Amino acid sequence: MADDHAIVRAGFRALLDQAGDYQVLAECGSVDEAREALARHAPDVLVLDISLPGGGLGLVPEVRSGHPGTAILILSMHSGEPYVSEALRLGVNGYVSKGSAADELLLALDAIGAGERYLSSDLRDERNDPELAMLSRREREVFLQLAEGRTPKQAAHHLGISDKTVYLHRDRIRRKMGVQNDLQLHQLALARGLLSPAP
Repeated sequence: MADDHAIVRAGFRALLDQAGDYQVLAECGSVDEAREALARHAPDVLVLDISLPGGGLGLVPEVRSGHPGTAILILSMHSGEPYVSEALRLGVNGYVSKGSAADELLLALDAIGAGERYLSSDLRDERNDPELAMLSRREREVFLQLAEGRTPKQAAHHLGISDKTVYLHRDRIRRKMGVQNDLQLHQLALARGLLSPAP
């Protein structure tokens, strides 16, 4: 985890420790420290702040060429352009703004681990998509969980809500999006660029 703010690293480390599914191998406060940690640990995922001293975004091509087995998740206070587009152009696997809900970091790590790209919900472009704009924040979260192929029970577990709540949200989502089943939700999510197509 590479971020120059120790309090940010501590907060997200506590979140990951509580979840129990991920282990933080190293914390880094600069690009040089990140390079050293990458060489020493060869992590599955590098959580990287764009504003890292030394140029966080400039580290992305190095990781891509030198550590192809390491996925890159951007965690940044910058949620606008050109930061997001440039990060995606450079080949990051996900981008989560620090203004999004803390649990989106876990959702992003789960998605990246499954080989998918992830953008936090506040970064997904809904301005030209009236159907998505009709969904509440929680409905969007349930929509993505189901579109990724999770069962309502699995989605409930991931989101920390009851199965019954997921079923209620699913019914509303289907009505609002005009679909009959979860396969159609998956196809809608692919068409809107919210999921990466299977290789």
